[in-house]
Amino acid sequence: MSSHNPIPDVPVSTDSGVCAAAGFSAAGVVAGFKKSGGRDLALVVNTGPDDAAAAQFTSNRVAAAPVHWSREVIRQGRARAVVLNSGGANACTGPQGFQNTHETAELVGEQLGIGAGDVLVCSTGLIGEQLPMDVVRGGVPAVVAALAPGQRAAAEAAEAIMTTDTVPKQACVSDAGWSVGGMAKGAGMLAPGLATMLVVLTTDAVLSAEELSLALKEACRVTFNRADSDGCMSTNDTVVLMSSGASAQRPDQGEFTHALTAVCHSLAQQLITDAEGASHDIAITTVGAATETEAEDVSRTVARSNLFKTAVFGNDPNWGRVLSAVGTTDARFDPDRIDVTINGVTVCRNGAIGDPREGVDLAASRAVDVLIDLKAGDASATVWTNDLTHNYVEENSAYSS
Repeated sequence: MSSHNPIPDVPVSTDSGVCAAAGFSAAGVVAGFKKSGGRDLALVVNTGPDDAAAAQFTSNRVAAAPVHWSREVIRQGRARAVVLNSGGANACTGPQGFQNTHETAELVGEQLGIGAGDVLVCSTGLIGEQLPMDVVRGGVPAVVAALAPGQRAAAEAAEAIMTTDTVPKQACVSDAGWSVGGMAKGAGMLAPGLATMLVVLTTDAVLSAEELSLALKEACRVTFNRADSDGCMSTNDTVVLMSSGASAQRPDQGEFTHALTAVCHSLAQQLITDAEGASHDIAITTVGAATETEAEDVSRTVARSNLFKTAVFGNDPNWGRVLSAVGTTDARFDPDRIDVTINGVTVCRNGAIGDPREGVDLAASRAVDVLIDLKAGDASATVWTNDLTHNYVEENSAYSS
């Protein structure tokens, strides 16, 4: 971890996910949404004793029906279950789409013996098609019947929410008798707010909805909201955090936020590594900025430069493309004082030629570290992205079919 990176240095395991915390059961089944025949319906249930919950959603004004439903559910600060389907986004589907979300929550509630208002709903897949409700009606009883605690159930749930992902994504942290776990999906349309991603996070710590909300907001701010694969914001992004209280342990707010941020960071990094067609994982850190907002703006602008991202794909440490992107921002800096360092080699010094770019071997490793020093203050921020490859274009040009 870079000294400029605010991510906690906490041991994170990727062997378990939403069931790492006590008081949670999960399942992932084949319902029939995906043409591939893979798992495509997941359910995570909080068995208590507590049911506090918080969530963050996409800031896209064109939001999917499940986002509208779940925003209303989470207002009460509690939830007992999250149902997630892959193979249909249920976005831009009008009143019928919202009714289908409502029916999905009702079906899950009936099977679990809880109210529809206790069920959060998430969908992912192609925008602009109604969900096949016959598949939902058949799938819900099956996924409820498959519910179980433990590592295998968590892994099957993580697999069931994948779309163009090539691998399931899980992470967990255990600390002093309580745990935080989570699963995520997303490989394209990764950009704040939130980065097409769905995330379910669980904890068995005793925390109020307000405490969960504060911790989740901060964790998302420095992890998911700084994972920017392709600059394209989804209509369905949802990050849910539920607390069962099953450990009976009440951690300090800062301690919990620390652990939660570590789990979110691991999941965000897994999203970037599995980004569609990517061959490099790129961390862009801006230091010496006047404010953190300006540092983030500079890092994000470089992360969204197709010229820079294609250069990295070609293993070319073209620092001129970094500088030209920085120059389009409103951040305060003197162009004749900027340094750019790529994988430890300061290729640009004081806005001019630095050490020979031949010293940077981008073919030697998947990891690319870009450090931009504005020399205008003490603030810093990191944004994570990936290169832009032929495979990304091919995969997204053929997605609908």
